[in-house]
Amino acid sequence: MGFHTFPIDRADALEDPSRYRYCSREELVAALDLDGTEAVADLGSGTGFYTDDVAAFADRMYAVDVQAEMHDIYSEKGMPDNVEPVTAPVDDLPFDDGALEAAFSTMTYHEFAGEGALEELHRVLVPGGRLVTVDWTATGEGESGPPRTERYDLSEAISHHEAGGFVVERADERPETMLVVATRN
Repeated sequence: MGFHTFPIDRADALEDPSRYRYCSREELVAALDLDGTEAVADLGSGTGFYTDDVAAFADRMYAVDVQAEMHDIYSEKGMPDNVEPVTAPVDDLPFDDGALEAAFSTMTYHEFAGEGALEELHRVLVPGGRLVTVDWTATGEGESGPPRTERYDLSEAISHHEAGGFVVERADERPETMLVVATRN
């Protein structure tokens, strides 16, 4: 849908620990199923809230965001040594084919899902590479996150992933969010 990006003037809200209400570090790390040798990309990394959590379990982390200002804020906060900021849209990633073992997005899928994004992720992930998507669901009450009209429902997200060349292993609808765990075929 790509209606908007997160406002820079509200970047401090991205560091709010209450975000774990919608996706905990434990849930995200378990869904990624990392062994510590992987190159992983956080798609829509913002200020690095979840990037920091996953970096401890990966060999190399890429904090991918379309807003360079988010990387500036993240740098000021302090990036782990294994994190590299990448300013790029998800549908045009500056990685070689098969450069990543895993990628994830937390509450940003609605911003980048569309023409070419999942196909691009298919290109940059190794065969069997894991893609974890956690986002606001269109069936949620809309108390937090973007307007419901800017969200996808679980069945749409599953269809997008499958059309992009992924096998959906797990798909959960929750009160406000959804979780899709898929592997590149």
